[in-house]
Amino acid sequence: MSDRTLAAFAEEVGADGSVTCVGGRTQWSVGGAVEAGTREVRAPTGVVDYEPAEMVVRCGAGTTVADLDAALGEKGQCVALPSWDGATVGGVLAVGRSGIRRLGYGPVRDTLLEARFVSSEGRLVKAGGPVVKNVSGFDVCRLLVGSLGTLGVLAQVVLRCRPVPEVSRWFAGASDPFELARRLHRPTSILWDGTTTWLLLEGHAGDVDAQAALAGLTEAEGPPPLPTGGRRSVRPPEVRAATGGFVAEVGVGIVHTAEAQPPAALPPDAVELNRRIKHEFDPSGRLNPGRSVLA
Repeated sequence: MSDRTLAAFAEEVGADGSVTCVGGRTQWSVGGAVEAGTREVRAPTGVVDYEPAEMVVRCGAGTTVADLDAALGEKGQCVALPSWDGATVGGVLAVGRSGIRRLGYGPVRDTLLEARFVSSEGRLVKAGGPVVKNVSGFDVCRLLVGSLGTLGVLAQVVLRCRPVPEVSRWFAGASDPFELARRLHRPTSILWDGTTTWLLLEGHAGDVDAQAALAGLTEAEGPPPLPTGGRRSVRPPEVRAATGGFVAEVGVGIVHTAEAQPPAALPPDAVELNRRIKHEFDPSGRLNPGRSVLA
């Protein structure tokens, strides 16, 4: 992907009129609906540069996570981004939801090293860098993750890679999920619905076998279906108090609920900070109008 391609995308985004960047629409409802009549654009696609020895890849933000993982898989690597069917790299980063492997893989924001994005003025801007050592200043990359495209339109990104695990196995049973979290070494995921615990172990076969024996659960085909009514963040100790139909990501503090959940009220100073940041990056409100990180 040449600089000319990025420049053409920046020109397509332009500096006037409302605009939204469309990916796989897998999380399109997050943050509210985009205003009717908003012009749609799609980010560039494809792997630009890949350095397996450095475990770093540069790609267009419109590349699907599945296609990127397929390319990296030839060298035994992947990225720590959830691969919902059709999800794009830029879309996943813009929404900022880490998926059920966050306990072991960390949040998606840690995967992003560098971003090239189009500002509300139509300028191509670079933030971050593939070498994070000695980087100082305001971390715009982390600010873009979860911003729902309201601060800038992702065009190209540099991502941290990780090895594909030798073994990936799910287990399930009636064990206390919080006790498992304390006893096991870096499980990839622990899910709990108030009765059953699901556990994902990944890594070398011998290590997984040893951790599985310690857990004492029965091997399962996979995780449970996640309720789609709502999603809320709670302090990890408060997960025990969850009621109704839910699946909790233990150790992470995310609870998926069967019933829709009203958005949690933010402190006034947090609301004001969000307003000021939005005004600084997009004073005319033309980027993804209607969507809000506060929704």
